Amino acid sequence: MMSRKTRTLLAVAALGAVLGYRALKPAPDQAESARAPLPAAEAEVKPLMLGSLAFRPCTLDSPTSRDSLEAQCTTFEVPEDRGNPQGRKIALNIALLTPDKPESAQPDPVFFLAGGPGQSATQSYPQIDPAFAEVRKRRNVILVDQRGTGKSNLLSCEPPEDDDASIEAMQASAAACAATLSGKADLRHYTTTDAVADLDAVRQAIGAARINLIGVSYGTRVAQQYAMRHPDSTRSIVLDSVVPNTLQLGNIFARNLDDALALQFAQCTGNPACKAALGDPRAELDALLAALRANPVTVRYRDASTGQEHEDVLRADTVAGLVRMYAYMPEAAALLPKLIHEARNGRYGDLMALAKMLQGGMKDSMAMGMQLSVICSEDDEGMVARAEDADTVLGNRMADGLAAMCSTWPKGRMPADFHKPLATAVPALVLEGEFDPVTPPRYGEEVAKSLPNGRLFVLRGQGHAVVGAGCMPKLFAQFVDTTDAAALDGACLEKLNYVPPFTSFNGWEP
Repeated sequence: MMSRKTRTLLAVAALGAVLGYRALKPAPDQAESARAPLPAAEAEVKPLMLGSLAFRPCTLDSPTSRDSLEAQCTTFEVPEDRGNPQGRKIALNIALLTPDKPESAQPDPVFFLAGGPGQSATQSYPQIDPAFAEVRKRRNVILVDQRGTGKSNLLSCEPPEDDDASIEAMQASAAACAATLSGKADLRHYTTTDAVADLDAVRQAIGAARINLIGVSYGTRVAQQYAMRHPDSTRSIVLDSVVPNTLQLGNIFARNLDDALALQFAQCTGNPACKAALGDPRAELDALLAALRANPVTVRYRDASTGQEHEDVLRADTVAGLVRMYAYMPEAAALLPKLIHEARNGRYGDLMALAKMLQGGMKDSMAMGMQLSVICSEDDEGMVARAEDADTVLGNRMADGLAAMCSTWPKGRMPADFHKPLATAVPALVLEGEFDPVTPPRYGEEVAKSLPNGRLFVLRGQGHAVVGAGCMPKLFAQFVDTTDAAALDGACLEKLNYVPPFTSFNGWEP
């Protein structure tokens, strides 16, 4: 059995994987970067006014590098419970990225909506900023840390370290988290519906009549809900790796992963050199998981961040979680057949080191409490085990674990039409990756059907979160400028190609 900490993180990551998540650990000081104290001289600088909000210089750090991004930041108070406007307030953390000439900015800004649920917009945006290069020449980009994430009353818990992985233990862990956080938050009011109300309050505060929204993964749920509630205020939406409104999260992950792995592993079995060197990756993975379920292995490995050697137990569920997160990115998935083959031959060190690095990055990048407030309020009915998922890589452990945690979590309300499909004339661009293990292309097809001014692009060989792939940033900017998805020339996307599987740690066969 894996530790409760690992199982809880993997269960949360299963939904966080509706995410756009990149499995890299943030720099230690990242959490404070967007709100670092200003030097005395700089604090006297006249603020940049956008509507009624006064912004001052700040720095956003990227979780994937030590590069920083200069921005303007402020806070904006909203009621935690809009039914009790005189009660507790939440200070939303907001960042603004302006064109080089702020006075020339178009009146309709672009709001970036982060994934998860549980990611911070200000902390996750820097890694995607290159995709906004053309958009930022003409428009302001607004980042609002969704309530419960980042610096907007962060709802985060540290999972326990012990080895009790029972359903009862997971339930107890969620109950303890809820008890801890209830001192600073009413957990019923951290849902998507609450976040949509916050976004519209920010829109009004900055004086924008209409806004453009780009959501990645879970952020696409927020974008769809906003367009549904505020169509007259929505100029356009971009849905990257879309989660259909109709979808009940919970038991979708196992089948979607297996389908994506079949496509990804075919890159090896269809390559004579890879097949000769590594065999059938799926057969090897199944054999590895079966062996580890029967007999977990004690492994010595080198910590990826410190270089120090450690020893720990490698379990089947840890491998399944690593496979799942690597499947998000074709560049990482190309390494999976080699890692699996090495482990099947008794060489577990590299696989264990990567799994440990993944767990650390995941813990620091997701607000577990906010995530549970969202999914337990909006997706509780979908958390059921299915017999047909029993033999998949993930099996039913995610659905079972999430159901246990949600059984004890305070739940908010959602509108009666929350899970109805978005049917709107708002211009829409829908993006999917061919190999996405979380939100497969059929989700994009479903959503696009009810968007008469929408268009779907499926990007060849890509995984989850694709707005930055190939020429997509150019098409993204053209769409925001014109709001005419039908006129986009997607021929440039044909240049995207598949990432060959690694036959050794030096790369793929020439």
